[in-house]
Amino acid sequence: FGEEIVMWWNFVARTDEEIRQAREDWMTGDRFGEVKGYAGAPLPAPELPNTPLKARGRAR
Repeated sequence: FGEEIVMWWNFVARTDEEIRQAREDWMTGDRFGEVKGYAGAPLPAPELPNTPLKARGRAR
């Protein structure tokens, strides 16, 4: 990626806020599609840390 990104669990975003929103959307069933052929319940996302997640860039 040419920009800094935040990676946490199964989410990739530009900011801590986007990751937190993605987790909320995952937990409430919004925004993410259904996995066809999987009979189990969706896996819950782990709790987020209490500190903000930091974006990291590609180091060369």
